[in-house]
Amino acid sequence: MDFRIELVPINVTDVDRSIEFYKQVGWNIDHDQTPTDGLRFVQVTPPGSACSFCFGTGLEMLTAGQKQFIQIVVEDADAAQAHLRERDIECSDVQELAWGRFVHFTDPDGNSWALQQLPQW
Repeated sequence: MDFRIELVPINVTDVDRSIEFYKQVGWNIDHDQTPTDGLRFVQVTPPGSACSFCFGTGLEMLTAGQKQFIQIVVEDADAAQAHLRERDIECSDVQELAWGRFVHFTDPDGNSWALQQLPQW
């Protein structure tokens, strides 16, 4: 039996600002739907990812104010850092650790992202 993670919720305070931020990062806005009054659902997917994340209004998937830390595997941490900086996304320098090379950034609401280049074992 396969268990596939497909959707991870994050909290945001301004849906439109978050959409613009993730577009700036270069990620796909898959859905932006308002099926009923008080409910807006936005789904975003990083290029090449089988897992998406969502945010919006009226979703009540997380406790208000709760922040997420999400780790994404990338082929090349230096290229990921350059990709972010070319788009004026503030990010860390590449961090060298025994378990990989990392670049970190945070969205406008404090959700944290770690981009990990796996080590060559």
